[in-house]
Amino acid sequence: QFLKQLGIHPDWQFVDVYGMEPELLSMVPRPVCAVLLLFPITEKYETFRTEEEERIKAKGQDVKSSVYFMKQTINNACGTIGLIHAIANNRDKMNFVFLSSLKKFLEDSLSMTPEERAKYLETYEAIRVTHESSAHEGQTEAPSIDEKVDLHFIALVNVGGHLYELDGRKPFPINHGETSDDSFLEDAIEVCKKFMERDPEELRFNAIALSAA
Repeated sequence: QFLKQLGIHPDWQFVDVYGMEPELLSMVPRPVCAVLLLFPITEKYETFRTEEEERIKAKGQDVKSSVYFMKQTINNACGTIGLIHAIANNRDKMNFVFLSSLKKFLEDSLSMTPEERAKYLETYEAIRVTHESSAHEGQTEAPSIDEKVDLHFIALVNVGGHLYELDGRKPFPINHGETSDDSFLEDAIEVCKKFMERDPEELRFNAIALSAA
């Protein structure tokens, strides 16, 4: 519904990933072009995030210039930003309807920096209003902008044969190594498993896949 409101033809859909075992992954329609992971922000995760950032700044990493990445400056908008990351890095595969608000946002923001894209989203009424209305349609009450939420969305995408983690709270994309269209779902789930292994007491993990309808 959210994709439709943003002007994307229904030939792609978000589907639940019911489990990370091969037989459950085999139920996800292919091809899959992005995975969104919902996970809890815990002390363990924040410690890891700081260490990861310092390690990458020291060692460096290869990030293709074609990766579309934006920072998160709006509280509780991680789901919207995850969705933009998923669509933006697969825009060649998407069919947008005429006057799609998301297509216009992506075209306008392509040449911007990650920080400028975040600022532009703050002023971009069409996407924010759609996010708020779809959030209210859901089963759970959408959190208000000021409420402290300890669950967070990230997007995993394949750009140019590399698997990138895109998280607006981080200063840059994270390159998780090589992938392919055929192995992308399994490779993305391996990254999801690492999040779960870092917080074995936590149960609040949920993955959804952007897959062919």
